[in-house]
Amino acid sequence: MRNRNIDIFISGAGPAGLLASLSFASLGYSVFCADPKKPVTQSNEDGADLRTTAFLQPAKTFMASLGLWEKLEHFAIPMEIMRIIDSAGDNWPPRETTAKDFLASEISDLPFGWNIPNWLLRRTLLENAMEYSNLELKFGLTTSSIIRRDDAAYVYLNDGSQIKSKLIIGADGRDSLVRDKSQIKISKREFPQKALTFIVTHERPHKNASIEIHRSGGPFTFVPLADFEGKPCSSVVWMESNKNVKRLLTLKTKEFEEEANNRSCMHLGKLRVISEISDWPIISQLAKQLTAKRTALIAEAAHVLPPIGAQGLNMSLADIKSLHELAKSPSRLSNINEILSKYEQSRNLDIKTRVLGINALNEVSKSSISVAQKSRTLGINFLHSSPKVRYRLMQLGLGLKGPN
Repeated sequence: MRNRNIDIFISGAGPAGLLASLSFASLGYSVFCADPKKPVTQSNEDGADLRTTAFLQPAKTFMASLGLWEKLEHFAIPMEIMRIIDSAGDNWPPRETTAKDFLASEISDLPFGWNIPNWLLRRTLLENAMEYSNLELKFGLTTSSIIRRDDAAYVYLNDGSQIKSKLIIGADGRDSLVRDKSQIKISKREFPQKALTFIVTHERPHKNASIEIHRSGGPFTFVPLADFEGKPCSSVVWMESNKNVKRLLTLKTKEFEEEANNRSCMHLGKLRVISEISDWPIISQLAKQLTAKRTALIAEAAHVLPPIGAQGLNMSLADIKSLHELAKSPSRLSNINEILSKYEQSRNLDIKTRVLGINALNEVSKSSISVAQKSRTLGINFLHSSPKVRYRLMQLGLGLKGPN
């Protein structure tokens, strides 16, 4: 058996796990990160995650502090406009009934965020991890058991290794083994929806706009990407009912493109699908607590929410930043109970508020009930009509503090 003595053990090497590993390695901690699978780092490989992540302003600032942003900014497409469109009604093909733009320039000199493909993010994080001698990444390993003592936690891996660690971080996703072995319960809600993700070219330029087109089933969202072979290009997240997703996935490419063109109201002109089409379940999930003895949960081990408003990984980065700041104190990890208590306090309310808010938005967005659709249209108009309301809404969405 191979025994190791380290500061921090991280379970999970997805974007959140890798970011947490880099964050703590940058503070000088010895870090061991294990994952059953090696991340896919090319867009054309099997299992590639073709979704994108929008790094909002606070996330970008934190990434820059770790020296990561300079390696990503060349590939990052700024999001300067958030366009909300409603296409409620019985019209087929759908047509736009309300369209409102929320401009980043109204609240800041910076864009709302910067969009980066997930597979590229993983590749950059893995490359950066190689620069740290105090960070060890191991793939093909799962956690068999965890024993927590007053002096340390002991993690036993499926290859027989024993890792003695001062802190365990669960970054191992919505089905987290660390959470399960910590006996932390969850509240979970499964929506009768799935999200289809794929990449398209289109006739009209996106002009750095993230565009949400609402109709029953859920939003159809364009997220801006760099041009592809000289043509404007976007990533699409199309939320639909399970029944409709099942039907859409049986279609041939041309038939699927026709459906996508109709659902998009031809807002950016004719679409051409240039990637594989992936489907993802839509769930909302909250861990009842974020910590256990010598253990902290982050990212989807702690919270899962529908893909609306670019909140997912940005919430995960807020988790990591909170732990990062707490671990910078002179006591380091000597007072682990205080660190974990402060982490729970700092993140609990924000996580619950955002998950509840996104759940409510999803309910309104997917509804086919006439009253809900009219409310959605009225809501979009109201939120846009008042400069003060519009300003505060955009601040909240980015996780920025408003003026005193």
